[in-house]
Formats: sequence, structure tokens, C-alpha cells
Amino acid sequence: MPSRVDVTEEAAALLRDLRAQHGELMFHQSGGCCDGSSPMCYPAGEFLTGDVDVHLGDLDIGGGAVVPVWMTRAQYAYWKHTHLTIDVVDGRGAGFSLEAPEGRRFLIRSRIFSDEEWLALQDAHLV
Repeated sequence: MPSRVDVTEEAAALLRDLRAQHGELMFHQSGGCCDGSSPMCYPAGEFLTGDVDVHLGDLDIGGGAVVPVWMTRAQYAYWKHTHLTIDVVDGRGAGFSLEAPEGRRFLIRSRIFSDEEWLALQDAHLV
């Protein structure tokens, strides 16, 4: 089954460091303008998800740790055809995301699912 989300090793390393400082983590991708279009990393449970959010999957960051990734349902309607990879770059991002004081920021890299991946997701009723 194709995954909807993945993480680069560099981003996973930063997430392991953030997890050591803050405990369990989560991502939320809301959409919108400015930093609202960046994936935001929070301590798990600090950002409340609900019926307006879709759980895209969990990032394996190593050592048995996973970080769930959520997206608003409205944003998901636009991005459901894409595989998302969370990466990190130098620079300051959103003030609310945990990596901001580190001088780094998370970002999304995306690609369209292949026809085979899209059919597998449809067959599994994950679209």
C-alpha cells in the first residue's frame, strides 16, 4: 500500500532532537497563506484535531518513534492526489512550530501519485 507521507532523514533527525526536548510530536498542515502553508510541528495533543482534519499517516523517525501527520479536510481535497514528504531547510519559519528556535523550518515536497499508487489507494478506499 502506498504511503501518503514520508520524511527525509535530515527532517527525521531534527524530529528526534525535538522529541527529546518536547516529548511526543505531531504535524498539522492547514493550508492558507504565509506560514499557514507550512507543516507545523507541535507537541502531541497541543493542536486539537477534529472532524475537519484527515490523518494522512505516521512518519517513522527511527527508534520506534512515529509522528502523526494531519491535514485539514479542505486542504486534503486539493492534495489527495499527492504523496507528501516532510523535509527541513535552513531559515526561520512559523513562530508556533517547534523547529523555529533551531533556525530551521519544515516544508512539504510533493509529487503526484503514479497511476498504480492511485488505484491501490482507491481499491483500499483511502481516497
